[in-house]
Amino acid sequence: MPFALSQRSLDNLAGVQPALVALVKRAIQLTKVDFGVIEGVRTQMRQQELVNSGASQTMNSRHLTGHAVDLMAYIGDRASWELNLYDDIADAMQAAAIELQTPLKWGGAWSVQDIRRWHGTMASAMNSYIDERRKQGRRPFIDGPHFELP
Repeated sequence: MPFALSQRSLDNLAGVQPALVALVKRAIQLTKVDFGVIEGVRTQMRQQELVNSGASQTMNSRHLTGHAVDLMAYIGDRASWELNLYDDIADAMQAAAIELQTPLKWGGAWSVQDIRRWHGTMASAMNSYIDERRKQGRRPFIDGPHFELP
């Protein structure tokens, strides 16, 4: 049975760029893992809170302009932060991006500029990003719920 976005998720898409809204709406039809939209457009104040808490690393977030969303995985009615679920959601977002011919970047694999161009699973894209950062002597910043238009 396919999943559907809740009214709260649809409300959280208010102000988000139409191309990204279309991707999310298509991905919910393709996904193996249920998800909802927990954040779309953010205020400067909200972004500052997230930077201060370490949940974000920039004040130049694509959320500020409606070019990013954060998605939450659900198992039944329980929200989950299990990273493997976000790989599956990213696979659905990748499939939607390919189908709708829309470039998309994922916070689980920052070095992949457009996940449509990645040949393989999003889990392999994330592992490649992690390896790349480690080779550079830098910590990876994995933001599995985050998707943005480049």
